[in-house]
Amino acid sequence: MMMRGILRWRSGNTLPKYKEGFFVFRDFHAPGRSAVYAPHAMAATSHPLATNAALEILREGGTAADAAVAAMAVYAVAEPHMTGIGGDCFAIVAQPDGTLSGMNSSGRAPKNVSADKLIADGLLDIEPHSVHAITVPGALRGWEKMLKDHGKFSFEQVLQRAIGYARDGYAVSPRAAFDWKEAVDFLKRDEGATELFLKDGRAPVAGEVMRNPQLAETLEAVAKGGADAFYHGTIAEEIAAVVQSKGGYLTAEDLVAHEAVDLTPVTTDYRGVTVAELPPNGQGIIALVMLELMKRFDWADLDPMGPERFHLQMEIAKLAYSGRDRFLADPEFMEHDPQAFLDPDYIDGLAKLIRTDAVLPRQPEDVLSPKSDTVYLSVVDENGLAVSFINSIYHGFGSGIAAPKSGVLLQNRGACFTLEADHPNQIAGGKRPMHTIIPAMALKDGLPYMSFGVMGGGYQPCGHVHVLSNHLDYGMNMQEAIDCPRMFIDEKSLSLQAETSVPTETVEALKALGHEVAIVASPIGGGQAIMFDRANGGGLIGGSDPRKDGCALGY
Repeated sequence: MMMRGILRWRSGNTLPKYKEGFFVFRDFHAPGRSAVYAPHAMAATSHPLATNAALEILREGGTAADAAVAAMAVYAVAEPHMTGIGGDCFAIVAQPDGTLSGMNSSGRAPKNVSADKLIADGLLDIEPHSVHAITVPGALRGWEKMLKDHGKFSFEQVLQRAIGYARDGYAVSPRAAFDWKEAVDFLKRDEGATELFLKDGRAPVAGEVMRNPQLAETLEAVAKGGADAFYHGTIAEEIAAVVQSKGGYLTAEDLVAHEAVDLTPVTTDYRGVTVAELPPNGQGIIALVMLELMKRFDWADLDPMGPERFHLQMEIAKLAYSGRDRFLADPEFMEHDPQAFLDPDYIDGLAKLIRTDAVLPRQPEDVLSPKSDTVYLSVVDENGLAVSFINSIYHGFGSGIAAPKSGVLLQNRGACFTLEADHPNQIAGGKRPMHTIIPAMALKDGLPYMSFGVMGGGYQPCGHVHVLSNHLDYGMNMQEAIDCPRMFIDEKSLSLQAETSVPTETVEALKALGHEVAIVASPIGGGQAIMFDRANGGGLIGGSDPRKDGCALGY
């Protein structure tokens, strides 16, 4: 039975309640943030400087793609622990008529690496912060493709704000300062990272001005010469030299060979909405598997903060993620067509394993924890072009290895590979790893409805489903759907991870059902969303995650 009274936050504050059948989070007597409404255009990011950069480009006549790249470049400067040009990116673009396209600019493993070589070197797995976790940085080719395919502006136009912040400085935001402080010892392992990201051996505090003049020079080179300035010549040579000096296999030729590719999104329908995700090597298909399983249950009868909902959602996640870890990889090496994951017989077989009154007796292995660092943004322009865009260096500060002359911190996405023989995701030269970062888009009646995404490593499919269900099953607006407390699965113990805002009675009921539940110190993930409010005249409604420092703004 649904609890309709006022629930309590673990901190003791009142949790908002149902009102006329809808879940209402915003209480104007308490701290909080409202959804953002605008008639023409909007940007939602996890950093105010990035949101502002996007809006400036939109006001200057740029498209949503131009604005998205400008915002992502600012992210690369102001949130170096989360993302950068040393990482990868993916995007889904919805045209005003609902036509969807996808882009994958994830980097490959060095052509000269192999599982046999790494095993011969004494490795049992690919340690996340080792040089062997570094793959080709894919982001800039993806940015370039976005501008070419969907933009009006040049690199020189969209990179100016990021160049200015890198050269002249930006004030460190509170959440960035929190994460930075946790990474000090990690950054000290590499001279280049220490030089670029620490001040006298310490992390910057909130409000302190940081600069990266080396990155400013690199971005200026890209502004003048395009992505070729990064993938050819001295910048690529420095990156390769840094990796090789630490025993890695990356070469300048690996960077030259990188290209961004077009993808056709994969879709399924849920509660009258068509949800689009990108096919592998990303994990977006797992969100669609979860939605297919969600259809088997009546969520409207379950309290959105209650144990019944969280139990079912986590059991569904366990089953969906077990398929991910066994089968997902670079599609050139996968044994199964991604559409097979949505086959009704496969979904029905999984659904039969779920019990409402008990925990799955055999739990899936190798579920990722939501500890990775990524940035996501959403932009809609005045013509109705919607861009769902995500960029990441994987773990916080990526590999922790930097190319100091170019100011570039290198990702550790290769940690997603395995050394397991005959596994489709076994590391091999020129192969893309299974990827956690995923953008999403939703259509309604064939037209763009929601551009959204949720950061957080392995949590992202679960996060997409949670936000969608909050909106479609419980009537929450974009901000409420993002605010709603979260839960996920721990990588090692397979216990449930609950945010502190999950009600105590829900946690205790889950324990009584047989779950192990741990309260996490850091919030889970971070999302952004923009919805087309066609029912009220076609304006936009945006939300931005309070777990981060950003905001949604429009005009």
